[in-house]
Amino acid sequence: MRLQSPLAIGCVSLLSTAVVRQWMATVRCRAEYGDPTIDPVHPDYQGAKIYVFWHENILLPLWLRGHCNISMLLSRHFDADILARVAGMMGFGVVRGSSFHGGSAAVRELAERGKTGNLTMTPDGPRGPRRKLAVGCVFLASSLGIPLVAMGLGYDRPWRLGTWDRFAVPRPGSRGRAVVSRAIQIPPNLDRDGLEWHRARVEQLLNALSDDAESWAVAGGRRPGDRVVGPEPSRTAARRAALSAPPGVTLEGEFDRLGI
Repeated sequence: MRLQSPLAIGCVSLLSTAVVRQWMATVRCRAEYGDPTIDPVHPDYQGAKIYVFWHENILLPLWLRGHCNISMLLSRHFDADILARVAGMMGFGVVRGSSFHGGSAAVRELAERGKTGNLTMTPDGPRGPRRKLAVGCVFLASSLGIPLVAMGLGYDRPWRLGTWDRFAVPRPGSRGRAVVSRAIQIPPNLDRDGLEWHRARVEQLLNALSDDAESWAVAGGRRPGDRVVGPEPSRTAARRAALSAPPGVTLEGEFDRLGI
């Protein structure tokens, strides 16, 4: 049933936000970073990033990195109305629209926000296909000169909803895991073939990281250099996002590091 009343949408959004906070606080999260400084709460973090992850795993980033000067791209479809409210309450900026097809206003707003902050999006949303990366995030990274960070996320035997993305709901007290790439610099001025090549490779990378995170969540245990992660609001994220970031790595360099 579609909610149309602003009051009803507001009430459901408040309730959803409270549930997400309380539910996700029971999940035991660890993360493995290709470069820990890409995390906006890291003391040495600087320079805006575009963080991408699959739509099915949106609960974990919502809970972990609110109030870190990150703007989330969400569609104008009514299905995203409540999610947009929840994201705002969790401490994210929200941009409504498409990043590529017919979304010139959204692109302009993202470009403006990318001057002083980070961006994030689910590149298979809002309606799929599941784990198929739309070219928008690659287009933005190439056009704006902001590096991409791919985030593979997984839980220990989550419940799955019957939605197009098989939305993941972690069991209370279960393990959550993140395997995060380094900052990846996408070349500027890509033509159609260049965009498609990078789109396919980013999709391959994000799927590999996601599969790895899910396997780690099921197996448990520790990894060299991994760390416990939780909500850690960063008071300096706005200032550091405005600074020049160190050069990102190439996609091929990240594939070589991971042995993919």
